[in-house]
Amino acid sequence: MTQRFWRKRFMMLAWLKKVANSRLISCAHGELIALYMPLRISALRIWLMRKAMAQQANPLEISPAHHHLITDYLTAMKAEKQIANNTIAAYQSDLEQFAVALEARKQSIITVSLAMVRASMVDWADQLSAASLSRRISAIKGFMAFLVAEKKRKDNPFQLINRPKQGASLPKSLSEDELMLLIHTAEKDNSTHGIMMLAIIEILYATGCRVSELCQLEVSPFRHRRKTLIITGKGKKERMVALTETALQAATAWIEQRDQVPANLTLRWLFPSGRQGKPISRQKIYTLLQELAIKAGIDPDKISPHVLRHSFATHMLNRGADLRSLQVLLGHSDISTTEIYTKTRDDRLMGLVKDTHPLADES
Repeated sequence: MTQRFWRKRFMMLAWLKKVANSRLISCAHGELIALYMPLRISALRIWLMRKAMAQQANPLEISPAHHHLITDYLTAMKAEKQIANNTIAAYQSDLEQFAVALEARKQSIITVSLAMVRASMVDWADQLSAASLSRRISAIKGFMAFLVAEKKRKDNPFQLINRPKQGASLPKSLSEDELMLLIHTAEKDNSTHGIMMLAIIEILYATGCRVSELCQLEVSPFRHRRKTLIITGKGKKERMVALTETALQAATAWIEQRDQVPANLTLRWLFPSGRQGKPISRQKIYTLLQELAIKAGIDPDKISPHVLRHSFATHMLNRGADLRSLQVLLGHSDISTTEIYTKTRDDRLMGLVKDTHPLADES
């Protein structure tokens, strides 16, 4: 199945959730017969996403020649520019999709012309969002430049292709009340699962770290109850973040529960997955947050690990944090990335003028 197939399924589920509280749906070809309640819709969406992610993890079938070229390029990118593994995986997917499109037309990456490139662009425009299309063009443009430098091609046809303009989207965040509701729901669950979820939410919200950074956290600093952490972010850049006392308490409670499994005692990860000594995956954390949102009575569409990161930034800014400090905490290389959070609350800017401008109190 293609990404387009799964996107259509997600859109269908969103529509069902809006128009019906209860409806009996019978799918063609005996695929599924289920009673769609709001909870069941959310659970099914999570199941579908798991299936989509599992499918995307399988490499596409491309020719050995194309596979060799793509592997060489990604290896060079990772070694020279220290690009994050998630970015490498996204680039690999884009380049393999490009190779598949060319092979369907009996073309080669080495000889593809500008006309054929434009033909592929037309197909992608119907399948991808502006952001995904922009990333794919960027990946292929860099790949072609690499082939020219390696004297595998004489030209780079993607030099003449411009990336689509993307509308400026504001970061989505939860309100402070919604965040507290999520935390209180996790606190009520005294099971191993609930204790772990509380630690995950508290650390995400206390540090504003990315979910990939959370997955790679080691248990040692938390055993020593250190109030600061060194996090390795994008491009292997390190930054220091602070932990709140509640986050430390949640982590300590989780470690006590975690260590009751003998196999975990020798693992370095704070959140082990139980699979061959590996840390918990990003997809697993996403799914767990969705399930917790359902328990809390919050729309699961509003919840993701990155939304918690946005919530951290927005709430900090609303409570007076300066942009420069927030940039350091979030690990943004460019402060313009951090500045987007100032656009999420106009009332904050008005309040800032009222509280600090020397003429604000004059009538």
